Amino acid sequence: MTRTILIICGGIEAVHGIKRAKEMGLHVVVSDGSPNAPGFAIADDTLVASTYDVAATVAAAENYARTKRPINGVLSIGADVPLTVASVAHALGLPGLSLKAAQVATDKLAMKEQLAAARIPIPWFSTVGSAQHLAALRKSRDVIVKPVDSRGSRGVVRLTPDIDTVWAFEQAREISPTGRVMAEAYLDGPQVSTESVVVGKDILTPGFADRNYELLERYAPYFIENGGDQPSRLSPAIQDDVRRTVALASIALGYDVGTIKGDVVVHRGRAHIIELAPRLSGGYFCTLEIPLNTGVDFVGVAIKAALGDRISHAEVTPKVQRPVVQRYLFPAPGRIVSITGVEEARKLPGVEHLILSRGVGDVTHRTKDTTSRSAMVITTGIDLDEARARADAAINTIKITTDSQAADAPRTKAG
Repeated sequence: MTRTILIICGGIEAVHGIKRAKEMGLHVVVSDGSPNAPGFAIADDTLVASTYDVAATVAAAENYARTKRPINGVLSIGADVPLTVASVAHALGLPGLSLKAAQVATDKLAMKEQLAAARIPIPWFSTVGSAQHLAALRKSRDVIVKPVDSRGSRGVVRLTPDIDTVWAFEQAREISPTGRVMAEAYLDGPQVSTESVVVGKDILTPGFADRNYELLERYAPYFIENGGDQPSRLSPAIQDDVRRTVALASIALGYDVGTIKGDVVVHRGRAHIIELAPRLSGGYFCTLEIPLNTGVDFVGVAIKAALGDRISHAEVTPKVQRPVVQRYLFPAPGRIVSITGVEEARKLPGVEHLILSRGVGDVTHRTKDTTSRSAMVITTGIDLDEARARADAAINTIKITTDSQAADAPRTKAG
């Protein structure tokens, strides 16, 4: 019988991964909370269960395996749900992360405590019990406020001198499912996105991109990443330090199977772990950028890992280092009334991928995190400068017009 893979998440960012699983000859089951998830249209079977609802997803997977066909592997694509994936794997006896490691991965404070105990370089951090506590912490250092157990950059605010402490604390607390807040030192320096995979006893990192934060000032105090550049401009020695630190941190957290997404800052010449997640990344990094940059079929490797298949070093060794640049488009908040220039942008030199994530009639909100992006382009060029210029040209060609402005601006001390 054809083997079956369960992919948790049928969102637009998972579509390319679902297609890859089908190309590998697998029977693909997609689980998502939305009956209209884009991935459902190309799946062989579907399960309607929220990716964040562990019990519902486990129950749906168990019922499917009992009544339809065995499931041979499970993973998520484009969703930060390691506990859901690990719980399904545990319930069905499939290859996967331990429940203990998955639980730590969903709690940024527990993650930092475990990394600190292992003496992995990380920013200073502290739990925050109140706005008054946060006000005391900001007196001695430049801090970032974040929810302990949210995803991506949601609720993350840099506490610059003009930002109201009570407002910042509430921003983070409201995003946290458990109402918990933490602070972390802001470390200056280049930031890097990594994508690693466990191969035997080794942790190999073929995915390595310089994160682009050129919009930080525009969208302050929120941290808005505007894509990334590959290959990295960092020196080989610093890149080696990043890879070594990611591997040591992965071991410390018990990430001993599958893939690992890393957020790293190089502060004063040394890699520091911001976060490390045992999953595939979102934002098309694993599905589109890494294959284009390195020639490595990273999603294919992740699927093999989920099935318990052997992975060779050769499969994750970069074959090329093609210049690749990704950029996002963040439109003004409001209801989208028109989108123009898309086909013109697709025809520009070097445009490899252009994906719209919203259409006319959809609503965009004030840009507080990367979920408000509405379009994405990936370009190539002779070198990074050319690829970057092509990405900028493509993004500037797309015009997304909205009908109004959002009113939820950050509150400053003066306001």
